[in-house]
Amino acid sequence: MANLSTKELSALQDQLGFEHTCVTKYQAASQETTETALRTCFNRFAAQHQQNFNTLLNFLK
Repeated sequence: MANLSTKELSALQDQLGFEHTCVTKYQAASQETTETALRTCFNRFAAQHQQNFNTLLNFLK
């Protein structure tokens, strides 16, 4: 892992929280809709944000 400043670590923590929130909201929206096209979009968005979260988390390891 690169040497990161406190400010950089804080920004990454904020971004991880944002990505987690997006995953949760898109998953919930997917479960609530009855339209197949919307469900597909919501699932795709959730997967992308999950991938973003995982990438950021792996960067910190």
